[in-house]
Formats: sequence, C-alpha cells, structure tokens
Amino acid sequence: MLGVDIIVPDFTYLVENKEKIRGIFLTHAHEDHVGGLPYLLRQISVPIYCTEFTQILIRQRLEEKLPGMKIDFRIFKPGDTINAGSMSVEAVRVTHSIPDTCAMAIRTDLGIILFTGDYKFDFTPIDNKPANITRFGELGQEGVLCLFSDSTNVERPGWGPSERTVIDGLRTVFAEAQGRVLLTTFASNIHRMQQAYEAAAETGRRVAVVGRRMETNIDICERMGYMKIPKGSRVSLDDAKMIRDEDVVILTTGSQGEPMSALVQMSKGNYGRMQIKNGDTLVYSARPIPGNEGAIWRTINRLFVQGCRVIYDSPTPIHVSGHAYQEELKMMINLTRPFYLAPVHGEPRHQYLYGQIGKSMGYPESRIFTLTDGVPLDFTEKHAGFGEPVPAGRVLVDGSGTPGVTEDVLRDRYNVSNEGFVTITVAVDTTHGEFVGDLMLQSRGLHGPEGLLDQAQNWVYDVLNDMNKAEISDLGKVRHLITDTAKRAILKKSGLRPLIVVSIIEV
Repeated sequence: MLGVDIIVPDFTYLVENKEKIRGIFLTHAHEDHVGGLPYLLRQISVPIYCTEFTQILIRQRLEEKLPGMKIDFRIFKPGDTINAGSMSVEAVRVTHSIPDTCAMAIRTDLGIILFTGDYKFDFTPIDNKPANITRFGELGQEGVLCLFSDSTNVERPGWGPSERTVIDGLRTVFAEAQGRVLLTTFASNIHRMQQAYEAAAETGRRVAVVGRRMETNIDICERMGYMKIPKGSRVSLDDAKMIRDEDVVILTTGSQGEPMSALVQMSKGNYGRMQIKNGDTLVYSARPIPGNEGAIWRTINRLFVQGCRVIYDSPTPIHVSGHAYQEELKMMINLTRPFYLAPVHGEPRHQYLYGQIGKSMGYPESRIFTLTDGVPLDFTEKHAGFGEPVPAGRVLVDGSGTPGVTEDVLRDRYNVSNEGFVTITVAVDTTHGEFVGDLMLQSRGLHGPEGLLDQAQNWVYDVLNDMNKAEISDLGKVRHLITDTAKRAILKKSGLRPLIVVSIIEV
C-alpha cells in the first residue's frame, strides 16, 4: 500500500448511530487497540473509559493528533463497574504484556457478554498482579451469555511461559556478550524493559534508551511506579559513550523494522546519535507482526554485515508472548462456562481452530460463531444468529494524515512505482476545433524497447487526425482517446502499463 502509513476501521456505522453510544471502553494501551481513536473522535464525542495507566500512555498522542479538542477521559480501576445506558461494564484484571489490562464483562438484559481483550494466565507476573481468576469463576456462576475470546495463540499447545522467565535469557546474554548489548522490543512492553534494567544491574551494565516513544514510556512508568529502575543503572546515551562497551546495554525501538525507527536507521548507518560497532550484540526480544517479516530480516541482515551479532532465538527465552496458549484458552472457557463462543482478535484460521477446541469441550457447532467484519451477532432470549451486514472495512491514511486513500489512488501509485508514467501534452483550439502544434510526450521511470514513445506518439496522431471539429471541441473525449490509445500502443510494444497523464492546453 504505497504511501499508506495507517489503516483504521470504517466508522460509518458508529457515526450513524452515535446517539446510542454511551462510551468507548479500552482494555489496554497497545496501538492495535487505541490507534484508531483520533480518527473516531473527529466524528463523535463520547467519554473514553480506561485505567489511569492507559490514559497517561495515550493522552499525549491523542492531543498531538487532536489539538485543542477536549477529551473526556473517565478513569476506572480493575474491579470497577461502570453504568452505560441500559448496560454496565465491569473491568476484570488480566495479565498481558502491558500493565493494567482488563477484560470487560458487559451486563445486558439477556446475560453477560464477556470480552477478554488480550490476555494470558501468567501466575508469576512481573508486577505481581495476576489475572482475577476468582472473578471469572464468579461471572461463570452468574451466567455468561457469550465469550468473545482472544484467539491469537490458539495454534500453540500447552501453556504460555511466564514473562518472568525472560530475565534468565537476558541475564545470560548480558553476561556473555563481549561488547555493547542492544535490546529491541515494543516501546509499550513495560515488563520486558523492567527485566532488562534488572538483568543489566545484576551483570554490572548500565542502560541507555534510544527512541522517543520508549524514553517517554519509561519516564511515565518510573514516575507512576510501574517500573522500578535499580539505582545508578540508567544513563543517557551521551554518558553511555563514556563507559566501556562491555558495561553498556541500549534499549531501542525498531523491533518491527519500522523505517524511521532508531534501530533501522542504525542498521543503515544513518542514525546520528550512535552507530553500530563491530562486536555489538542485538537481542531481538519481540515477535514479528505478520507482514513485517521482510523489513525485520532486512534490518537483521544489515546488522550482521556491520559486525553485530543478532540473537533472535535462544534455548533460554528472550521473548514470550502476551497471548493465551491452548490450555489457557480452555481454562477461560471452563471458568466462565459461556453458552455461546465467539473467538476474536485472530485471523480466520485462529477462529476456526478455536472453534475446534470448543467442539472438543462439548460445544455444538450451533453455539460457536465465526465472526466477520461488518456482520452483527444478534441475541434474543432464545436465539443467537447473524444479522444484516452494516458498513465496515478499512480506511487508508497516508502521510498527509487525511483518511480516505482510494483504491484508484493505490493503483496509480502501484503503476508509477513499477512501470513509471508518461505525460502527454496537447494544445487545442476549441473555437475552431483543431489541434495546435505538436504532441509532447515525456516519461519518468519507464524502461522499454527503443522507439516506444515514438510508436505511442504515432498511434495518438492517427487517432487525433481522424477526429472532426465537433469531437475535438469535446475535451473529455479527447483526453479519453489519447489516454486509451497511448496505453494500447505501449502495451503492444512493451507489455508495460505505465500511468498515462494527459494535459490539454486550451488556446
């Protein structure tokens, strides 16, 4: 999607029904759960309910994208229940790769709709705040109508390892590395960065941070008490340059190969604040988001060429997932005993496999729903089924920040990037119905056989010479004929389909 920076949902249905919306409830502060907010809040004005930690992490970005707008944040704590119109929402603590993540138990006249959000069952979490398993059991006794469950890791058997296991892997790398250690992870993975500081302190290293988002998040978390940085272990990047390489750890953004991130710029030798050294070690402490693999491997390859050893797999874990494995998914079903199952936060293969787990636990196919975007799941006292589709889909946002990049625009960008473009300029005397002067053809990025543009020019001349005065005065028809003729001529001679841009000058 050339030039597209962000994809957000089509909010048409929400905008059309904005008078019914009582609030937006956030499970946690990860970008795939909050990144669309600025685009929605431009169209509707409603309260945003979230934990204090989530609010602090997202407030600055919202204010940057919505300058001058008053945002109505309403803070809840895990365990709180918020009334919202005829329903209520109870926040239930779960463990994930970011603090203060909550599932949402939505009470309706027909029963509880339980939305897990992103979760895992980590019994030894870094912040010592495990999921509220007791409460999930109580909700099951009260009666859960439908469980909307995270299904991202349904392909992984067993139980996911605890986040706490990562520190052993980090400690090993920090102790054995001969030079500087760089560690890249998500800027929001607060627990991972906490363990990096602890492992560094234990192995006699000091930690510097590279990347604005990561620096900001660490400052916020230390101030709020979500991170406890060992005394004397945090240094600035400038101070780190004065310390022996074997005593330095650098936390950096760029785990997903983001083009402007610090790590990617370092891999290209373009980062002004520091450069990769021969003997450095990079710990890749993240899981590739599907679609980012190419950019990640290109970054890793460039680092190897510069003499940096990259550790992206290890017998002792250097990364664990924040999403539930198969046995954890089963545990959530057993705790809450929902009547219906509806896997979410997964691709169709994940939803299918989750459905198979449901069947193995005794659920008939009629009580398992595979959802698709834009198709509502309707509940009545005796039935659940799919309703009439509503507007849904994706809205593309490019570097201008303006939503709504169309498929036509993407197609033109694709053509230009792959096969170049040709501009054709012609002068027309509309009063007398005749062409003035010669055609002018110019190209950029077009590579084809010799005489390609000459052939296109000859074909266009032949078509124009056959037009009568009335046809020449119809500039729309002139533009169409020139475009179509040039496309056919270039395609016939070269097999290429460059973008054709026709400019008509009226004289």
